[in-house]
Amino acid sequence: EVQLVESGGGLVQAGGSLRLSCAASGFTFDDYAIGWFRQAPGKEREGVSCISTSSGNVYYGDSVKGRFTISRDNAKTTVYLHIDKLEPEDTAVYYCAADTSFHKIVEVHVPDYWGQGTQVTVSS
Repeated sequence: EVQLVESGGGLVQAGGSLRLSCAASGFTFDDYAIGWFRQAPGKEREGVSCISTSSGNVYYGDSVKGRFTISRDNAKTTVYLHIDKLEPEDTAVYYCAADTSFHKIVEVHVPDYWGQGTQVTVSS
């Protein structure tokens, strides 16, 4: 069974930092690009970052460039999203997603697998 389990969310003050984790199981992790999306109340889902299988390609949405850093540990089948300088506008449920195609995650937003999400709330 494919599982993507996000963790690390919580309530933080603006200006703070968080590290989200996405632990994967049930598929050949090394063969999959992993992306992070977020959805705020009343807003459309937004793709924020993606990392390719070998970490050779990374993507960041314009709204998060310079503050978000994605990385992966293939030995631990885990992807991380480090968020610096949190802003109230970062408040959302953050989801990780997996697909063999980096393009499907970044351009089309229809990856094969989704996690359940972790809530990030940033207070001003």
